[in-house]
Amino acid sequence: MPAPHDFSTPLLRVFVEVARLGSFTAAAPVLGYTQSAVSRQISTLEDEAGTALFDRLPRGVRLTEPGRRLLIHAEAVLDRLDAARRELTELRELATGRLRVAAFATADAALVPQAIATFQHRHPDVTVTLREGFTPGLLELLGAGDADVAVVSYPTVHHLDGFDLRKICDDFMYVALPPGHRLAGKRQLRLTDLQDEEWIAGSSRPEDTLISACLRTGFQPRIGFVARDWIAKQGLVAAGIGITLIPSLAVDAVRRDVKLALIHPDDIPPRQVYSATTSGISTSPATRAFLEVLHDQA
Repeated sequence: MPAPHDFSTPLLRVFVEVARLGSFTAAAPVLGYTQSAVSRQISTLEDEAGTALFDRLPRGVRLTEPGRRLLIHAEAVLDRLDAARRELTELRELATGRLRVAAFATADAALVPQAIATFQHRHPDVTVTLREGFTPGLLELLGAGDADVAVVSYPTVHHLDGFDLRKICDDFMYVALPPGHRLAGKRQLRLTDLQDEEWIAGSSRPEDTLISACLRTGFQPRIGFVARDWIAKQGLVAAGIGITLIPSLAVDAVRRDVKLALIHPDDIPPRQVYSATTSGISTSPATRAFLEVLHDQA
């Protein structure tokens, strides 16, 4: 005995409509078919079911017991398919969905929050989450599928296997000075101007901090205080305890009682800031929309 065929969605839709209206003739214009076409499709479905689904009456049709059983399942299947279509449409049109952003700390000072705010204004029904970390950890999140897009940085122009990097901007370095400092008010400084200064850094090891970019020139900063938090660093600077580096990405978030001067790019070249997504993975509509906002803002 041949195995029954799979019930096709179009046949199930015809079946449900005929069951609802109780007539091939009444269902035909609703479905956009002729009465004979509806009759043929019901006959095909009955062949696949291996049993009669309707009793043909002088006026209309009536479900048989197998027909009543099939109707329960057919309506459930069609409802799920319709729900799936609606959800896919909403995802495509950004009427729902999620966006998981990951970024390094200074990108979270202004660039990323501004991009998220613009994105949420345009697409308020998309849920956005943000995780912060260092570039290697952010790439791990991407590779594990735990983030949709990451904002990462490298000292020089970079290419990375397994990830698609798209340049956002150059991140220049500023030095933050106390308001009464002898160099406060200068627009640009060289490292030689700062050789006798006490530095505030995120680690006692210069090579583990933003100051590492200075080392290639032979400059050896004297780190007097270690503070990892940006607010703490600025507080120490404002109190006159030392100086610290501030990336241009964070300039908009610097407190007003701290003075900034650009470090000459020959001494500390700008970091390269990129958006990163995983190569070979289809980006969601929300991810594509956020990338557009992010790069426009930069």
